[in-house]
Amino acid sequence: MKPFTRIAVVLVVLFPLLHASAAEHGEEKYTNRLANEKSPYLLQHAHNPVDWYPWGEEAFAKARKENKPIFLSVGYSTCHWCHVMEHESFENPEIAKIMNDNFVSIKVDREERPDVDQVYMTFVQATTGGGGWPMSVWLTPELKPFVGGTYFPPENQGGQPGFKSVLKQIAEAWKKDREKIVTSSDRIVAELQRATEPGKGAPDKLEQGIRQKAYEQFAAIFDEKLGGFGDAPKFPRPVIFNFLYRVYAGNPDSPEGKHALEMTLFTLRKMAEGGIHDQIGGGFHRYSTDKFWRVPHFEKMLYDQAQLALAYLDAFQITREPIFEKTARDILDYVRRDMTDRDGGFYSAEDADSLIEAGKPAHAEGAFYVWTKEEIDRALGPDRAKIFDHHFGVEPTGNAPEDPQGEFKNKNILIQRHSLAETAKKFGLTEDKAQQILSESRNLLFEARAKRPRPHLDDKIVTAWNGLMIAAFARAYEVLHDHAYLDAATKGADFVAAKLYRSQTKTLVRSYRGGASDVNGFASDYAFLIQGLLDLYGASFDVHRLEWAMQLQDRQNELFWDEKQSAYFTTTGKDPNVLLRMKEDYDGAEPSPNSVAALNLLRLAAMFDKADSRSRAEKLLQAYGAPLKEQPAALPQMLVAVDWYRSRPKQIVIAGKEQNAGTEAMLREVRSHFIPNKVLILAEGGEGQKFFAERVEFMKSVTEIDNKPTAYVCENFVCQLPTSELNRLAGLLTRSKHDK
Repeated sequence: MKPFTRIAVVLVVLFPLLHASAAEHGEEKYTNRLANEKSPYLLQHAHNPVDWYPWGEEAFAKARKENKPIFLSVGYSTCHWCHVMEHESFENPEIAKIMNDNFVSIKVDREERPDVDQVYMTFVQATTGGGGWPMSVWLTPELKPFVGGTYFPPENQGGQPGFKSVLKQIAEAWKKDREKIVTSSDRIVAELQRATEPGKGAPDKLEQGIRQKAYEQFAAIFDEKLGGFGDAPKFPRPVIFNFLYRVYAGNPDSPEGKHALEMTLFTLRKMAEGGIHDQIGGGFHRYSTDKFWRVPHFEKMLYDQAQLALAYLDAFQITREPIFEKTARDILDYVRRDMTDRDGGFYSAEDADSLIEAGKPAHAEGAFYVWTKEEIDRALGPDRAKIFDHHFGVEPTGNAPEDPQGEFKNKNILIQRHSLAETAKKFGLTEDKAQQILSESRNLLFEARAKRPRPHLDDKIVTAWNGLMIAAFARAYEVLHDHAYLDAATKGADFVAAKLYRSQTKTLVRSYRGGASDVNGFASDYAFLIQGLLDLYGASFDVHRLEWAMQLQDRQNELFWDEKQSAYFTTTGKDPNVLLRMKEDYDGAEPSPNSVAALNLLRLAAMFDKADSRSRAEKLLQAYGAPLKEQPAALPQMLVAVDWYRSRPKQIVIAGKEQNAGTEAMLREVRSHFIPNKVLILAEGGEGQKFFAERVEFMKSVTEIDNKPTAYVCENFVCQLPTSELNRLAGLLTRSKHDK
């Protein structure tokens, strides 16, 4: 998000997050309009006494007709503090009456409508200096914001007004000073419009030093003792790893290259050992509340699993260290088991909160994941438990270093406290025997945990995040040679094609749950899915995936491209109820669609010698020249695209029949090397090669030599002498990949 000057508002409210217990849903005494929605988040509020409306014309018309301000509440179904505010305020009949009498209340799932969330989060951040979810914003009937904040406690606390008090103040201000509020909201929107417009004038040149500057920025905040970047809370940000891998690949023997890899691998090891990693069921929680990676916020998001799987796969490809393969498989197998629809789509998230006991209303964060020592002893038996407890840091009184809410008293969050060698030595075991006992113990605890009430599953299937997950499974097949992962990627792509794609208009929809949503896809849906399809071609060599990716790229260009100032808008601009047409310019928990699209364009250019795709990518990158120069660490994924743009990416063409042993050996040789700036093409002499030959003259002449599978290693389709020898191919692949 761009920095803003502070904007004057009628009333600005910013409250810190206050610790409270998780939501505790009451009986279904009430039913509102959200009961007709598909979003799990909206359905969670369908029985509040608040007269909620979904985002849409019915609510807007009511606000205009009754001349009432709108209260907009934005969140998502696995958001802990959204649950808290629901329980404390939205389930409270007294507060609901104030809302119903004075406001038109609208609920928005930020995962369904990231465009609405982006506009009003920009306002909240601009006016308060912070943001988060639940997001609470008051709007005029024309949808212009005038008051914003995040979580509100129900009553006044610590000198800060509570939600009830704020509602009354705003209602009174609307009655007395409506004209002033409307005038103020007009100014606010005008200023937001100016603040979010890209800079005028010619695009900035891409400075030569931006990669070095970004590297230095990350090195300066790297935690050398515990891994990660910055202090607590520690959020995994896989786009940083993607960038640092490119710094390493550009010059592996340089001090910067070595340190970039060291920072990445050390962080990934610490995360794998920590409580942020589900040691029993696999996958990663959203973030660590402490600097040690021990106490997580227990929510699990699909986009984290996809990106972290890729980070661990790259680490394994570079180092061949078993911990990185094991952790990647943990993530991927968790997604296959718990986050995959029977038809192949991937679900959005699992909640942090769950019932403490079945049949009882009390919830707690992490209840599904934490253990008392007695529970572990009972499940494992005393002899096995002693070994497990030592290895995973289990203590009689609990092991959480921080527990401000008292939720983890006498509870243990499993962390790898000792290495396998240390555990084996302490108990006089071989490492193989210790590993066997620990694996058996994890299986027993997995079975015991399965009997607990599970956290809420958000089974909404989001196109963009499915694109990320398709990419992860496709890469996993390339690196680990496990066909189960290729099957998962293939079924995921088939699901999107069948359920989330309108073939007549060649457009995507945003999400699916019991049917496709009526929300059109955003730039991220196109960019992330195209990335997934390009990776799926690299794993399967199915040119139909490439053909679809090219069609989607053309559609993305038509719907989102800014012809005046380049780069992609988040939205098409066709919805009059979204006040600002914005661009995303930050690589955060999810990468910016502009960053992903830039690399997609460059990959397509390299595969098909498409000058127009390369030119568009160049314009996109130049459009971000200023932010890349000023704060390159904000856009590490875009720097990945810059790295490709400045390099000489390799086109590696294998001429050989599919499922031929010699062809497979060559493909395996290519896939054993970490070569981030490459495209891999199979010329099998049939439909696939014909597809390329119709677009690239060079591909017409690619053939086996002496009836042996043959490799062509090229740059800009200018190739080294073709070879059928694996050793020769390996030598060609390890040549310098970058201009120095």
